Amino acid sequence: MLKQTEGSKAVAEAIALCRPEVICAYPISPQTHIVEALGEMVKAGELAPCEFINVESEFAAMSVAIGSSAAGARSYTATASQGLLFMVEAVYNAAGLGLPIVMTVANRAIGAPINIWNDHSDSLSQRDSGWMQLFAETNQEAVDLHIQAFRLAEELSMPIMVCMDGFILTHAFERVDIPAQEQVDAYLPPFDPRQVLDPAEPVSIGAMVGPEAFMEVKYLAHAKQMQALERIPQLADEFKKIFGRDSGGLVRTYRADDAETMIVAMGSVLGTIKDVVDEMRAEGHKIGVLGIISFRPFPLEQVRAALIKSKRFIVLEKSLAVGMGGIVATNVRMAVTGSGLRGFTAIAGLGGRAIPKSSLHKLFRQAEQEKLEPVTFVDLDWDVVNKQLEREKQNRRSGPIAENILFDKGMSSSAKFG
Repeated sequence: MLKQTEGSKAVAEAIALCRPEVICAYPISPQTHIVEALGEMVKAGELAPCEFINVESEFAAMSVAIGSSAAGARSYTATASQGLLFMVEAVYNAAGLGLPIVMTVANRAIGAPINIWNDHSDSLSQRDSGWMQLFAETNQEAVDLHIQAFRLAEELSMPIMVCMDGFILTHAFERVDIPAQEQVDAYLPPFDPRQVLDPAEPVSIGAMVGPEAFMEVKYLAHAKQMQALERIPQLADEFKKIFGRDSGGLVRTYRADDAETMIVAMGSVLGTIKDVVDEMRAEGHKIGVLGIISFRPFPLEQVRAALIKSKRFIVLEKSLAVGMGGIVATNVRMAVTGSGLRGFTAIAGLGGRAIPKSSLHKLFRQAEQEKLEPVTFVDLDWDVVNKQLEREKQNRRSGPIAENILFDKGMSSSAKFG
């Protein structure tokens, strides 16, 4: 059913259609509207049987999800930013135990300084935790990926994050096709756990494992993600047959057939990139787009196949590996090792900074001319950066960086310089 709705509410409806049996909820912006909406459904009796558990922290939310999933219940939670970091120990435990928990990550920057706006720092910080990660470009794709996520997680008995850009998607109102319950039931079978705690057949899980078995356990988690590389496209094809639309998969290209320059990105920024590419194509530029949906497992072969016919690529990412450069770009470069392709990294949108079309036009033209530095920071204010560096050079007690920069930008009067 087509309806104009908020992204968070659309995702909540999609989750409800998947018939979760336990929902663990702790509020943190910008995911709160998702669990709020699910709580309202449970209270009204619209989602039953389902236990909605209010917990005291994000660590507790993941801990409850681990317990409920191990007991054989289809389990769901959501988080963002500092909330994801607070549950990290349990996040690793869920993956190590091979529990098919589905979690929405409403992507948000990680402090300090405190920032509630969107970038991909939070989920990418957990890229090696053992969780699969799928990134949605639109609210429609966020709806569809959650339905596919339950199927994938439960087939492989591995947890999965569905990542959607905080505020940009979670709080945006747009037209979304909410599927019928019959369609979801035809796609997603009842939960049949591979492992379950049963008082009639007692076992322990998560027991101590020494050097003689730990590597094998870790390898099997890796092997399951390699299986996911095969199943994700297959599940997307099955989804299309039932729901009538393309959604999901590992990667998706746009105007890439004859592209000499390829732009690689994840999430909602792909929409703006495609608009810029259309405008540049009208001017005769041979430029295309590669959108990465599955970041974990990372589709090395598919990325290489999408880029290999081009002359160069630029990875535009909303994350930063401090002291290194690009996180996504590092994975992309691994995919094209030995190809001779020239690659560039562009860091953009950190902390929710706008990524205007004008900046992308300039960036992509510079990439075409191969006039970019290996790592470029889009729309970075070099004046305030250099002023702070000079301040630190001149004065040992130069004060807190964030407050100094706000002062230099005329946005704060609280910073004091020694």
